[in-house]
Amino acid sequence: MDKSNLIKMANDIGSFFKSEPDRALAIQGVEQHIRNFWEPRMRKEIVEYLEKGGADLMDIVAEAVKKL
Repeated sequence: MDKSNLIKMANDIGSFFKSEPDRALAIQGVEQHIRNFWEPRMRKEIVEYLEKGGADLMDIVAEAVKKL
């Protein structure tokens, strides 16, 4: 899958959970959504992207991806 599309999708999830006042719950929400709804190949690609720097990921998304 195109990395830019994965990044956009991940950040869209992050934007949804960003309004959660508890940062830990927001990160957990992003992580759980990715675990539940992304296929393994997509999860692997976003993890690899983060390992290479992940500059375009929102902070809470990067934290969530670290937990995958």
